[in-house]
Amino acid sequence: MTRQILVTAALPYANGHIHIGHLVEYIQTDIWVRYQKLQGNNCRFFCADDTHGTAIMIRARREGRSEEAVIADMREAHVRDFSGFQVEFDNYGSTNSPENRELCDTIWAAIRRAGLVKEKDVEQLYDPVAGTFLADRFVRGTCPRCGAEDQPGDNCSVCGATYTPADLKNPKSTLSGAVPEVRAAEHLFIELEQLHDFLSEWTQDGTHLQPEIAKYLKGHFLGEPLRDWDVSRPAPYFGFEIPDKKGHYWYVWFDAPIGYMASTLEWCRKNGDDVQNWWGADSKAEIHHFIGKDITYFHTLFWPGMLKTANCNLPTKVHIHGFLTVGGEKMSKSKGTFVMGSTYLKHLPPAALRYYYASKLGPGLDDIDLNLDEFVTRFNTDLVGKVVNIASRCAGFLAGQTLSDVYPDDGGLFAAGAERGEAIAAFYEDCNYNAATREIMALADKANKFVDDRQPWVIRKDPSRADELRDVCSITLNLFRQIVTYLAPILPGLAKQTEELLNRPISNWAEAQKPLTGTPVSPFTHLMKRIDTKQVEAMIEESKEAMAAEAGAAPAAPAPAEPTFHPADTWKDSGDAMKNEPLAAECTIDDFVKVDLRVARVIEAKHVESANKLLQLTLSLGGGETRNVFAGIKSAYKPEDLVGRLVVMVANLKPRQMKFGLSSGMVCASGSGGPEVFLLSPDTGAVPGQRVH
Repeated sequence: MTRQILVTAALPYANGHIHIGHLVEYIQTDIWVRYQKLQGNNCRFFCADDTHGTAIMIRARREGRSEEAVIADMREAHVRDFSGFQVEFDNYGSTNSPENRELCDTIWAAIRRAGLVKEKDVEQLYDPVAGTFLADRFVRGTCPRCGAEDQPGDNCSVCGATYTPADLKNPKSTLSGAVPEVRAAEHLFIELEQLHDFLSEWTQDGTHLQPEIAKYLKGHFLGEPLRDWDVSRPAPYFGFEIPDKKGHYWYVWFDAPIGYMASTLEWCRKNGDDVQNWWGADSKAEIHHFIGKDITYFHTLFWPGMLKTANCNLPTKVHIHGFLTVGGEKMSKSKGTFVMGSTYLKHLPPAALRYYYASKLGPGLDDIDLNLDEFVTRFNTDLVGKVVNIASRCAGFLAGQTLSDVYPDDGGLFAAGAERGEAIAAFYEDCNYNAATREIMALADKANKFVDDRQPWVIRKDPSRADELRDVCSITLNLFRQIVTYLAPILPGLAKQTEELLNRPISNWAEAQKPLTGTPVSPFTHLMKRIDTKQVEAMIEESKEAMAAEAGAAPAAPAPAEPTFHPADTWKDSGDAMKNEPLAAECTIDDFVKVDLRVARVIEAKHVESANKLLQLTLSLGGGETRNVFAGIKSAYKPEDLVGRLVVMVANLKPRQMKFGLSSGMVCASGSGGPEVFLLSPDTGAVPGQRVH
């Protein structure tokens, strides 16, 4: 019976690129989806960028562009990287989509109707430099329970404790490095304890979670009342404003998992399907989430609780995996083992990483280690030396011909391989890829032994044995195709090459159960090349240099005798402004310090009657001190757009009596005038009254 299966992987955050640690999850999930599709199941893989939150807002400010522009660029990079590693989604959306806003409103209304929402003031960490409240992920400090250092603001990766950022010892903001202040703000909470009985039953029924996860939840959370879940953030915040709580926004952990549903809805609207067929309470679809163990709490308690309350289809299973280490250690930027996906693809084939991860992944939560020497050896030995070697030793002998019209006697080799198909399928179903690859490599060993024993290169020398040569090569190529069919979820690229070689698609699992006969054989081309350790070394070196440059500490290098470029060439800045307004005569530092430049906030702005160029601004220097200033910026700015903005003003300029009133200062701007006027603004963290030096 055909199964209807919806699969998701955790949404990558839109503030960073995909690295090889992320790819453990996406490759694992893609393998499972490809296996299900080979089995003929109606399996769909949905994902999206996680786009909301403080970090995106801060980054947009720093880069001087909108949050929408930032997330659009990152989405393009994510899609490109996933495609490079042959991770194939049925739909890749965004949590900033109209579909997500629509579903957030619907689910929030259901939670409100259920009486699960309450409001209360919260003491939250505030970054005085970045000028914003800090989400959990942007605070790191010492765990209040076990004392582990450098832990995130919501849970400890060492002891598993959960807490609020305010509970951390020695907290620091990851946005600015500043020591956060504690400030009170009103927040909305979901009372998860009201769902305690349901969550205990759902997590402990033995079907939805791995046994160790169920035990962990029971021991750490379900044995006591569940704490309320904070689901809102006050402005400023990049996200969806809560419709019944103006000035407050849904925290990313509310709208991010709804992004799974929104991506499904987007796909349904493109393909004439109904989202209720997948997420409705009466749906027969299985829902499988693949996530890392660090976000277990959200996907096994909050998310099922939300779905239950909104009367939606519940997850069939949450597949949780461990982390990636490299050489037995955490990925290191200084050592170059924190490798971006795009950097990897410059030096190495995606098949190598897909196969290595598969050979390490089991159904449990154990971390997997990327040993770079083993990585090279495993690819060269298993894939090039065993699998591809089967085809390379005989395909050329049948190029331009056809396989035998009747499958020859192979001593039961193909039939034995077909019998192992059920066991291999069970391993894929259970996410036990390590066991699957061992089974498949055992078949490759037997196929290579057949070639060694029959020696087609020797048979070829005798023209009278042409039929025997055709039979031996037909057997060998069928054994090769059977193995590639079993490997197709892991190595879709090799499966495609095999389709082209033998002119028959590998479209379902049953292709491994019946040999091909009479089909044409295309000219053989090399399927894979061995990896040289120098390729790995080059990748590590590039990663090291890139991370050092990102940290502002690029590795020392001999300076060229002459510069190879001029900075103006890099940024394409023209010299028009300098030509139009040459530098003024030199002044001394004594002249400069006479000008008292101060940060000020525009608290009121309005048009000046009968003045074509002027706006009247009321500027606050803090502490109740204000200045009235007339500024010639009317052609470039609307008054309502200026209120609340920080500007730089000349605070000690002698007041000037104008026919419209007294102007006590001047705001600083650049540009040639008219619409070409650009107010100068201080960086994030500046406050009214500060002197500009």
